[in-house]
This record gives sequence, structure tokens and C-alpha cells, in this order.
Amino acid sequence: MSERIYLDNAATTCLDSQVLETMMPYLTSCYGNPSSIYSYGRESRLAIENSRKTVAKILNAHPAEIFFTSGGTESSNTAITASVRDLGCKHIITSTIEHHATLHTVEYLQHRGEATVAYVKILKDGHIDLQHLEELLASSNKKTLVTLMHANNEIGNMIDLHEVGNICKKHSAIFHSDTVQTVGHFPFDLRNTPVHFITGGGHKFHGPKGVGMLYINENVKIKPFVHGGSQERNMRAGTENLYGIVGFAKALEIATEKYEEHKKFINDLRLYMMEQLRDAIKGVTFNGDPLGKSLYTVLSVSFPKTEKSEMILFNLDINNICASGGSACTSGADAGSHVIRAINNNPNQVTVRFSFSKNNTRDEVDTVVEKLKDMI
Repeated sequence: MSERIYLDNAATTCLDSQVLETMMPYLTSCYGNPSSIYSYGRESRLAIENSRKTVAKILNAHPAEIFFTSGGTESSNTAITASVRDLGCKHIITSTIEHHATLHTVEYLQHRGEATVAYVKILKDGHIDLQHLEELLASSNKKTLVTLMHANNEIGNMIDLHEVGNICKKHSAIFHSDTVQTVGHFPFDLRNTPVHFITGGGHKFHGPKGVGMLYINENVKIKPFVHGGSQERNMRAGTENLYGIVGFAKALEIATEKYEEHKKFINDLRLYMMEQLRDAIKGVTFNGDPLGKSLYTVLSVSFPKTEKSEMILFNLDINNICASGGSACTSGADAGSHVIRAINNNPNQVTVRFSFSKNNTRDEVDTVVEKLKDMI
């Protein structure tokens, strides 16, 4: 069987060997409960607090603003729910192309009558219509939460956090950004960014699954989402995911050290694939704004629909190629992608998302393009 080609890094990434090495002691010998008062527990507590300092330093935040969670989904749920219940936001502005962790939370609060919701328009190229955002904020007479993702997980389009943050500031709105696709892939300077909440998930940048973070700006005071203990400075009950947290910090450290190098390498690979696909397949198009304000790890490709191409994901899988049809988080239900529907509702096209990491190669891209020619 041919070697597996993994091009679904926006869904998850492989664990970096250095990260595993850093986690190992906490999976084996250093297993004291961080809340215990004896030295064995204090060692674990120290590991968590050092990880917090590492993460805060990289994001240029204060350690007291970093909270460890089970991942991006929990972080977004916490921020959105707290904005409504604790910060008094009775109106939410979001977009139809957010991750379901945001959309489903917003819909839940709307159904319960806790907040009204407005959706900002999406431009043809998949970008947020900022003029419409301004209009929506200006016309709202209730305290508002704006929740817009930093980089879209399916098409890669990015917003400018400063620009959106300043619009929110002007209208005294709370701003939450789902930054799951960008933490570990993009430099942050949170002390100088007008945002109240951002999120991260370890497994998106070669860290472990089941661990994430929530940044809560120090001027914001919210109540815990999970009750039962005083962990995470009373913000999140439950014994901390010790080895996960240590792994998260190490992965973020590696990603930051090599950021420029990896960014160039991965972006070149993405552009190379675009070029190869254009040359090889007639009628191929790319979703979003791949040559503009876009994340360098993601390429969303629409192929002409033929009898053969309808089975494209299945055929890629048979050929040991991993890619996704829309967003990987809903791969079980083939309802098609809500993101692609919002920007390119063309029934004569089949969309595949390819997402890259530092481990991919040009040879892999060549192999995939060759296989795709046969499939279409």
C-alpha cells in the first residue's frame, strides 16, 4: 500500500516528537495532583504555571489572562456564554461562516431568549463586510457581543483583528475571536490588540488533543462555565490536564521559534499546489481569497462536478490521501459545508480542502495532483 499523504492539517496535526518528549515525565513519573499541598503536587502546579507564563509571553499577554481548557470549542462556548450572562450582552453579531462551536452556541442562546442575533454580510471573496458590521453595531441599542473568527477553517480567509477590534471599541461592543486556526501559526501581540477573548487548540499546531486555552482580557470579569473546584484561579473546575498543558506550551514554543521558516515553506507549498492544479485540471477554481488576506496553511479547491468527481473524497481515501470536504468537525454528516454554501453555492462543483504542515513535501503535492487528474 502506498505511503499515506496527510493534507488535512486544519483538522488536526501530528504530535511533534519534541512535544511528546516534554510530556512524557508527566505521563509517567510526575503525576502528583496540582492541587495537592505536598511537594509532589507542587511540582505539577509549577509545571502548569510555567506553561502559562510561556504561553502568555508568546502571545504578549499577562499570565493571569491565560486559562487552560479542553480545547477551542470549550473556550468559545465559555466566552460567548459569559458575554451574554455575565457581561450583559443582549445582542450578538456573528457571521454564517463561523465554526459550529460559535454558531451553535449563539443559536442556543438565541433559542433560549437570552440574546438576539444578527449576521454580518459575507462578500463574494468570503471576507466579512466591515461596512455592514459598522451599520449593524450603529443600529443596535443593546450591549453587543461581536464574535468573528480570525481565520476561517475551511477557506482560510482572515480578518484584521485590529480593524474589527477598533470598530467594536467605537461602539463599546465586546469582541471575541475564534483564533483556533491562527494561534501557533500567526504572531499575536495581545497587549496591543483590542480584543476581549481569543481561543486556541493544541492539536492545530503539533500539540496534543484535548487541551486548549482561553485568553480573557484582564479588564473583563466573568463567572466560571464549569463548576466544582477552584482550579484555573476559580475559572474552570476539574483537575488540570497536566501533560496536555505542558505539551500545549511546548508546541506553541516550537511553532513560534520556527514561525517565519515554516510560514514561507508552507505557503510556497500551497501556491505550488494551486499552480499545479490550474495546469492539470480544466475548470478548477479556488474558494475565498487565497492570494490575498488568507491563512497560509489552507487551500479550498472547487473541482467541476462529474460522475467521477462526485466520489472524490472517497477516491482520495482509497489512494491513502487525507483531505476534507468542508470542515472536518462535521465529517460524519454529509450535509455539505455551510461555509462553501455561503460563498459559492454552485451545485456543479465539488469542494475539497487541502491543509498543509511543515511535514508535507512537493513530491506529495505532485502525487496528489496526478491522482486528482484521474479522478476528474
